[in-house]
Amino acid sequence: MLYYFVKRLGLAALIVVIAVSLLYGMIHAVPGDPLSIVLGPRATPEMRDDLADKLGLDKPFVVQLGVFFLNVLQGDLGTDVFSELPVSEIFFGQLPFTASLIFMAIGWSAAVGIPLGCYSAIRRNTLIDKLTGVFSVGTITIPSFVVALYSLLIFAVALKWLPATGAGRDGDILDQLRHLILPSLAVGLGWVGYLARLVRASMLEVLGENHIRTARAFGLPERTITLHYALRLAILPTVALLGVGIGNMLSGAVFAEIVFARPGVGKLIFDAVITRNYPLVMGSVIMTTIIFVLCTTLSDLIAAMLDPRIRENL
Repeated sequence: MLYYFVKRLGLAALIVVIAVSLLYGMIHAVPGDPLSIVLGPRATPEMRDDLADKLGLDKPFVVQLGVFFLNVLQGDLGTDVFSELPVSEIFFGQLPFTASLIFMAIGWSAAVGIPLGCYSAIRRNTLIDKLTGVFSVGTITIPSFVVALYSLLIFAVALKWLPATGAGRDGDILDQLRHLILPSLAVGLGWVGYLARLVRASMLEVLGENHIRTARAFGLPERTITLHYALRLAILPTVALLGVGIGNMLSGAVFAEIVFARPGVGKLIFDAVITRNYPLVMGSVIMTTIIFVLCTTLSDLIAAMLDPRIRENL
């Protein structure tokens, strides 16, 4: 297990370096002059040269990228151009809002999708199974921003059941949870279908294996066979999918945070890209990438602990 852990961490580090390098190049390719955006049209050449030197924009791209990685290794994510605050302070100040949104979304979608897929597999080819299939495909095909807009119009504007914008009052947990319901619905609805379809397919495969037939031959209750023998193996692909799902939900959170006017990492990166705030964009991007890679790595490690065969395939 230790050997698998070391190899998986090395692969994760390589993924972070490649992903951040590509994103760094893409950000520099975005049209527009960041110096003009920051300083305004009346900036003098001296002011532009000073800011270019401060941001390192006067150096070749490869040098800029190398300096950025060197600073990151020293724990320095840079300084915000406008507020002159450390990027790490700004990022981690917004991270709890996005983390609470993602965990609530992935929590309720797993609580609904996994039992739905399990029950659908047990009742294969019945009316419930067919209705579950239609519901799963329907939730998968609806984009998160469409769910966000319509849930806002229906539950907040028309029915006035839930708050429309904001993250709730500081210190009031119930109010913050009420403000999380609609954004988490928008982010997590599509994953109900993904999880239900995946669990159903895995359960059908596991239920046909020899050890399940043996357990039935010994007269074990169907509930015990399903929960203790079949579901434990069928849940393995779901564990890996949830790790990837956190990364995908980070992108879905951008729409939710914009539509519902919530603070968070997604809206922070969006605003930073619009203003060409290079230090804030890159610092936030590398931290988001690291979080995504760590989540996928953790899900792989959990899956390897549950199924030793996975360690032999890396």
